[in-house]
Amino acid sequence: MTDAYQYLEDLDSPAVLAWVEQQNSATRAELDGDPRFAGLCTDILANFRDTRQIPYFSEHGGWLYNFHQSADNPRGIYRRTTLAGYQATEPVWQTVLDIDALAAAEGVDWFLDGVDHCTLAPARCLVSLSPGGSDATVCREYDLDAQAFVAGGFAFPLAKSEISWRDPDSVFVCPAWDEDQVTEAGYSREAVLLQRGQHWEDAQSLIVLPTDAMMVSAWRFLDGDATPFDIIEASQSFYQKAYFHINADCELTQLRLPARCDIEAYSHGDLLIKLDVDWRYSGELFRAGSLIALACDAQTAEFGRAQCLIAPTAEQAVEMLEATRNGLAVILIDSVKSRLLTFRPDCGNWQPTPNPLPTGGVIEFVDQPWQSDVLVYNYSDFLTPAGLYRYEINSDAAPQCLRQQPAAFASDDYAAEQYHARSRDGTSIPYFIVGKKSRELDGNTPTILYGYGGFALPMMPYYLDNFGSQWLEKGGAFVLANIRGGGEFGPAWHEAALREKRQTSFDDFIAVAEDLIARGITCPRRLGIEGGSNGGLLVGACLVQRPDLFNAVVCEVPLLDMLRYPELHAGASWLDEYGDPDDEIEGAALAAYSPYHHIAPASEVRYPKALFTTSRQDDRVHPAHARKMVAKLHALGQPALLFETAGGGHSGNTAQEQTAEELARVLVYLYRQLMD
Repeated sequence: MTDAYQYLEDLDSPAVLAWVEQQNSATRAELDGDPRFAGLCTDILANFRDTRQIPYFSEHGGWLYNFHQSADNPRGIYRRTTLAGYQATEPVWQTVLDIDALAAAEGVDWFLDGVDHCTLAPARCLVSLSPGGSDATVCREYDLDAQAFVAGGFAFPLAKSEISWRDPDSVFVCPAWDEDQVTEAGYSREAVLLQRGQHWEDAQSLIVLPTDAMMVSAWRFLDGDATPFDIIEASQSFYQKAYFHINADCELTQLRLPARCDIEAYSHGDLLIKLDVDWRYSGELFRAGSLIALACDAQTAEFGRAQCLIAPTAEQAVEMLEATRNGLAVILIDSVKSRLLTFRPDCGNWQPTPNPLPTGGVIEFVDQPWQSDVLVYNYSDFLTPAGLYRYEINSDAAPQCLRQQPAAFASDDYAAEQYHARSRDGTSIPYFIVGKKSRELDGNTPTILYGYGGFALPMMPYYLDNFGSQWLEKGGAFVLANIRGGGEFGPAWHEAALREKRQTSFDDFIAVAEDLIARGITCPRRLGIEGGSNGGLLVGACLVQRPDLFNAVVCEVPLLDMLRYPELHAGASWLDEYGDPDDEIEGAALAAYSPYHHIAPASEVRYPKALFTTSRQDDRVHPAHARKMVAKLHALGQPALLFETAGGGHSGNTAQEQTAEELARVLVYLYRQLMD
C-alpha cells in the first residue's frame, strides 16, 4: 500500500518545509501564546544561568576543563582552571576555545559536540564541531596552549566518523564521509591508522567490514604504567560484535570472546569485560550480567585466568566501570539505586575494598584522571540537588565536596517513594512517584509518567530541578517507570522486550498507569505520559493502544513508523533492538504495534491532544516519524500539535534560550491538558 505521507520524509522540499512551518505556527499560537510561556522561559533560563550551578569538568595535564554557556556566549566556551582555582570562592577561568567567535568567523552554525584530549599530550585535542547540533561532525586538531587549530594537523570532513588518539602522532580513523566507506546503517565500515603528516591515501587500513555490518570502532587503552592495548570493535549488529587486538606491527588477532559482551577497560594486565550472555571459559561458567577480569597479554593477546568480580542478583546490574592507577571503581545498580564497589589488585587477583559512598541515590562518574586513583563523581536523587565530590579510592580519606548545586525548590514537603505494578504477564514492575507528602488519594493529582524501556538503558532517579519548581510546587506529581527493555536489572530485563517482544514494554508502562489510577493517585483526566526517542515510540504506542488512560502525551524525537524505520537515517542500526520488518515473525510483531499504522479515525475513538517534537537536524531518528504521525492524525480527525526545531539534533545540542523555550512549551502544554 502506498504511504500517502511518505513525501514528508523529504528534508529539503519547500512544500514540506512550508507544511512544517504551518504546524509550528499553530503550536506557537496555542502554547507560546499562553500568558505563562514568557515567564516560564525567563525562570528556566535564569536557573540555567545561575552562577551557583556546578561547572562539571574533566582533568587533563593538571588543568580542569569545562564547557560553559551563558548570555554572552550562547554557543559556549571551552575553558580551564586549576584545582586550586576551582576551589576558590570565585574561580578564575581561562577561555581556550570560543565557539561563538568561531561560528561568527567561519559563518557556520557550529555547536561543540566533544573534545578528545590526547592522554600523553593533553594540551593537544581533537575538537568535534556539529553544524546545527546534528550527529555528523567535523573533527580538527586543536592546541589548547596556543589556543589555535594546529596548522597541518589532523582534520576530517563532516561525517559520522569515529576518530580517536593512538598516540600524540597518530590517530585511529573510522571514516564515513564517502558512500563507499559506510555500512547500510550509515556508519563507518573501515578502521584506518593515520600517522601525523601522512596523506590519507597512504594511511594503513586495518579492517574493512561488509556493508551489511553495522559499524567499526578503534581505540587505545592505556594501563596505569602506560602499556598500550589497541583494540578494534567490529559490530555486525547493535549487540553482536567481535573484538580484535592490534599488535605493534598492526597485525590483528581476534579475541575469543562471546559475541555479546563489552570490554570496559584494560588494567593491570586484565581486560575488564561485562557479559550479556552466559560464557563458559576454562571449565567455569560465568553468568550473563557478570563483570569478569580476564588476564590478557598486551603483546600477544593470549588469555590467562578469569576472575568473576561481580555476579549481579536479579535486582542488580553492572552499570559503569572506571579503572584507576591502582584499582577499579564499579557502579552497581541495586533496586534502581546506585552502589559503588571498589577493588584493588593483590597477588594476581582483585580484592574488594570498602568505601564510604552513599547508597540511597544515584552515583555518576564525572571524571577519572589518568594515572590517578582520584574519582570525581556526582551524587543526587529526585529531591537532593547534585553534589560534586572528589574521592581517592582504596584510601581512608573521606570524599571531598567540591560543589553543591543550589536547590531549585523546597523539598521538605515532598517524598519519593517506590511502588510496584503488576504487568499483563504477572511481572512486578517498579516505579517511583515523587509528590507532596500530604497529597490526598482522591484520584485528582496531575501526574506525569515518564518512561523509556529500550537499549538496556536504565532509568535512574534524578534531581527534578526545573520540573520540581514548575510542576511539583503547582500540585503535580512525577512518576518514573522502570519497564522492561531497559537496563535496570541486567540482560534478562532488557531481552524481555527485545525484537518481537517489544509489546512487553508497552504493557509494563500501561500497567504502571493503571496502578496509579487504582491507588487513587490520579485519573485519566489528570494523567499524562512523556518519552523521547525510543521513549517516543513507547508513548506513541500507548497513545493509540490505550487513549482512555491519558489526557496528555509528550512524544519527543520519536520513532513511530516501525515498518519503514530501517530506511530512515540510522534506523538500520537498530534491527537487533526492534527486529526486521522483512522477517515474517518480527515484521508481524512490528506491524502489530507500529503507532503510525494503528491510528484510528475520530469517529471510532477520540485521542487526547498530543504534542510531538522533533528536529530538522536530527540525523539519528528522522523527523519524518513525527511529521507523518501528525499529518495522519489530522487527516483522521484527531487532535495533535507538532513543533520542529531547525537545529539541536537528536540530543538537543543547542543554545540555552532554545532549550528553555522547548521546556517551557512542554510545561504550558501539560498545564493546559492536566491542570487547567
